[in-house]
Amino acid sequence: MSIKRALVSVSDKTGIVEFCRELSQLGVEIISTGGTKNLLAKEGVPVIGISDVTGFPEILDGRVKTLHPAVHSGLLAVRDSDEHQAQMKELGLDYIDLVVVNLYPFQETIAKPEVAYEDAIENIDIGGPTMLRSAAKNHAFVSVVVDSSDYAQVLDEIRTQGDTTLETRKRLAAKVFRHTAAYDALISDYLSNVTGDPLPERFTVTYEKIQDLRYGENPHQKAAFYRKPLASEDTITTAEQLHGKELSYNNINDANAALQIVKEFDEPAVAAVKHMNPCGVGVGRSVLEAFQKAHASDPTSIFGGIVAANRMIDEDTAVLLSEIFLEIILAPGFTKEALEVLTKKKNIRLLKVGELKSGQSRKSQFIVTSIDGGMVVQESDVHSLDASDLKVVTDREPTEDELKQLLFGWKIVKHVKSNAILLAKDSMTVGVGAGQMNRVGAAKIAIEQAGEKAKGSVLASDAFFPMGDTVEEAAKAGITAIIQPGGSVRDEESIKAANEHGIAMVFTGVRHFKH
Repeated sequence: MSIKRALVSVSDKTGIVEFCRELSQLGVEIISTGGTKNLLAKEGVPVIGISDVTGFPEILDGRVKTLHPAVHSGLLAVRDSDEHQAQMKELGLDYIDLVVVNLYPFQETIAKPEVAYEDAIENIDIGGPTMLRSAAKNHAFVSVVVDSSDYAQVLDEIRTQGDTTLETRKRLAAKVFRHTAAYDALISDYLSNVTGDPLPERFTVTYEKIQDLRYGENPHQKAAFYRKPLASEDTITTAEQLHGKELSYNNINDANAALQIVKEFDEPAVAAVKHMNPCGVGVGRSVLEAFQKAHASDPTSIFGGIVAANRMIDEDTAVLLSEIFLEIILAPGFTKEALEVLTKKKNIRLLKVGELKSGQSRKSQFIVTSIDGGMVVQESDVHSLDASDLKVVTDREPTEDELKQLLFGWKIVKHVKSNAILLAKDSMTVGVGAGQMNRVGAAKIAIEQAGEKAKGSVLASDAFFPMGDTVEEAAKAGITAIIQPGGSVRDEESIKAANEHGIAMVFTGVRHFKH
């Protein structure tokens, strides 16, 4: 076997002229279509039009050109089948040994703001995937290339042995089916959303690899980092790493958690995260003040943590950040002076994210979580509320400052693993009880962590109180106001306890479990 005839039709023409020129010099006959044919001819590469092979013109604005037996018989014929050989000879058909195809730019098209539905549909490739699948199915005899990064290896093998190896053809075929599967997944996702059916009977997703990771949560676990094809610019997946060591699996998860917290705020905010739970969050008039509050929230736990800010890091903030051991700092930007300070620390990772969408401007996305034997899918929790959404259920209404702190705490508690209790004061967290098996246990942890700061603070709970014991603990600690969803059959018990201790309590009617 040797490669004598190639069919080339590409939308992304990166490197295609050089590739085809060398193929031609190696004695390979090149068949091509449309714009690819015109480009090759213009560059002096010998090329045969697809119509000369099929005996049929390209029609319907190029929608039909390669969907023809003269093409697909050449791709699908089993070369060591006497019957197939006889049919090919009888019908005067010839084999195609190499297919080089990439597809209409559907992803790039739907990424355009306000793309017209008709434009999206017109950029669904039909002939390309069909040729790719035919060639990939018959990889025992046919080489198929969908990625320009494979051009060099294919040329090298043809140059040295006249054909690619079976091992290479298997690898290229697998790559083709991954490519067409991803292409179809993107189309089905687009159409499902257009038709208002984002959770259909079959849920297909596709992601692009960013990088292999050294390991997962632990050194014995393999891991890699992937990105959704149309990920927005304010995510960890599109962040630009400006400095530091390679990200780890745990780094990525923690950085994402920190970023989601600071997106809750329109004002300058800083969040410190350890093991995907906030250990300190602060809001201030500047990023410096916000960081000072986040650090003061829990100066012990922030050590070795991840810090995210929703404003550019300036020099003064960078100086304070540099005094602590941190794994990652991520922000919409860093001033030149801040970078000079922080890059003196060899291993710290500095990540620049795009402009952050905050507060009510955030859109819900679907979150996919793997389970043994399947997955569960849900919308992300971007629910937000303001003072008008709250229901005061106690005799005493919260003061203006208490109300401000309650809303601050409510934005953060939904990012704490359930059962979650969070104490807030002066626009900063002062105590966090995360991931406990009972709610009063979470409250005790948050109160113990806060210490003297608990007095005069407010308490936020991600779910209702099943009984009045959490209110009793809050009263002992000097907490003055509580925000919680309400909805327990024993709400009256909690309301009564709050009234007895002069605590103001408001219900949100919304739960924020996070597992």
